[in-house]
Amino acid sequence: MNTTSRAPAPRRMPPEERERSIVEGAVALAQESGIESLTVRAVAARVGVTPALVAHYRPVMDAFVAEVFGAIVAAERDEVLAAFSPAEGLRSGLQRLVETLLDDARDDVALIWVQAWALGVRNEPLGARVRAEMDRWQSGLHEVIAGAASADDALVDPSSAAWMLLAMVDGMSAHALVKWAPQDRADLARRTVSAALDRPELPAASTRPLGAPAISKSEDRP
Repeated sequence: MNTTSRAPAPRRMPPEERERSIVEGAVALAQESGIESLTVRAVAARVGVTPALVAHYRPVMDAFVAEVFGAIVAAERDEVLAAFSPAEGLRSGLQRLVETLLDDARDDVALIWVQAWALGVRNEPLGARVRAEMDRWQSGLHEVIAGAASADDALVDPSSAAWMLLAMVDGMSAHALVKWAPQDRADLARRTVSAALDRPELPAASTRPLGAPAISKSEDRP
């Protein structure tokens, strides 16, 4: 008598439901273990289907990784920006926004960003999605800052402030993954917002091509 046990066959689902279950399973796996964990076999094991079925619905794994990354970071962006209240005032609202992004409860998304920056070097669909999502974050913050700025913030450049906030939040979130971050995150958020909004005026950018020799004052005279 053959007593070899077999894994139960996956429950039959309509194609749309099966596809959704595969995507949702991949998203859950990435949130737990990062996007580096996404392989055909790992997703199949998570969902309880064969690797061939995963490959049927998502035949290009690089593109699937990019899709999962985009779903996770877009959900966070939409949540955080929607919670911004102009009634709080620009500085208080931005401080709360930065505190939210620096909360250690969001380290799973921070890890996904860090892995995406690294993997996107060789995974072109992922690299393209990373660039697109960073652009969406910048434009979203630009709109928030421009919409909430008052007369007291007339000198604030929404575009530059958005870039600075993103750069500082990204850096500090990455540092926090290896436990290299200040304990007082509220104070860190306040300083971050202050640095972005109260930065001194920068000198005009040089028009000299990169790598071109500088021209001395004596050479510049007619």
